[in-house]
Amino acid sequence: MDMGRLGMYAKVEEPKSERSGQMAPIRVMVVDDSVVIRGLFSRWIEADPELEVAATHRNGELAVKDIERSNPDVVVLDVEMPVMDGLTALPKLLEKKRDLIIVMASTLTRRNAEVSLKALSLGATDYVAKPETTGQTAGAVEFQRELLEKLRLLGRGGKRVKRTRTTVEPVRRMRAEIVNDPHKKQNDALADRTEARAALRRPRGTGLNAAGKQEITLRSYSSVVPRALVIGSSTGGPQALQRVLTDARDGLLRVPVVITQHMPRTFTTILAEHLHKQLQLPSKEAEHMDVLKPGHVYVAPGGIHLKIGKQNGQAVSLLEDGAPVNFCKPSVDPLFESAAEVFGTACLALVLTGMGSDGASGVNVIAGKGGSVIAQDEASSVVWGMPGAAARTGNCSGIVPLDQIGAHVKRILKGAAR
Repeated sequence: MDMGRLGMYAKVEEPKSERSGQMAPIRVMVVDDSVVIRGLFSRWIEADPELEVAATHRNGELAVKDIERSNPDVVVLDVEMPVMDGLTALPKLLEKKRDLIIVMASTLTRRNAEVSLKALSLGATDYVAKPETTGQTAGAVEFQRELLEKLRLLGRGGKRVKRTRTTVEPVRRMRAEIVNDPHKKQNDALADRTEARAALRRPRGTGLNAAGKQEITLRSYSSVVPRALVIGSSTGGPQALQRVLTDARDGLLRVPVVITQHMPRTFTTILAEHLHKQLQLPSKEAEHMDVLKPGHVYVAPGGIHLKIGKQNGQAVSLLEDGAPVNFCKPSVDPLFESAAEVFGTACLALVLTGMGSDGASGVNVIAGKGGSVIAQDEASSVVWGMPGAAARTGNCSGIVPLDQIGAHVKRILKGAAR
């Protein structure tokens, strides 16, 4: 089924369980060379009423051979395994089942972080960072919660968008259906604009409306040229960040770019390095009291909140080892809220794909200070949790498909008309 053709608010019918009349459980395949991990993950999955174990395998080769028979919705795929490792198995699994959701599972070593991020570029949907030892995994309540939550959300909601990945492209961009306002007046200038341009701007009060869905209202963009770009992202974020920042690169030379991506330590280090290589712009994990410079990219370190402050008239990064916010650390809200205080009407924020609602509170603060917020649209998001929550605040100025965000941001940063 081509989900792009169905539009942003199309409904996908889930199979019903004949026995209960409820949604059929999400089928999960566990692929790990540790018999202990396979058993542990299987017990966790079977204890969740929304999930069931489709199969378990000790290496990628066995998983590839069995994928069509067991027909899972989601595969939890270990990185390091004998016979065939996870990175080798990944494209083979997707070749046999193109709509498969694959979650990479690896410990927090530099090599595993690099492999996991590489896997995302090859079509994996997400990753989980396993504790260092089997014993730690067994007692890791937070890791269990994270794993099961991802399996549930990706197995259900992810089915609407998982067709966006193939074995040859990290993400196949899908354009959302835009519902035009029949009462909107057209003039010659508007008529000459491209469809993409029209999709990026709507008058205040025009919703992305469909039956049974909350109407989304948009507010006007700030008339002030931004002096900073702040971004929040989670599930699917690394791929989205690379696409958006590459498309917006020329505009990034004018502002500092500050990112909170939900990631553990080591992974954020590798992400910053990948952005540096891709953009050919200075990119790093933020350190405490970095002066934020135009044309530089700063990534929140895993496990630490990143905020923006001011010293001697200059914007600086602040690292804060506080409690999790919205169950996240780093969290998007502290970044957005502090950026609003420092930059006010000159703050431009992006909320990209991710589960949960982190960032929504910060969106309200940015809007309250006169800044502008753009949220990724539902059709192009791996999970429309964070951007959906941002959109529902009514304080976004645009709900934009992934393949159009970068160009739109570049125009805004260069002072072009919104």
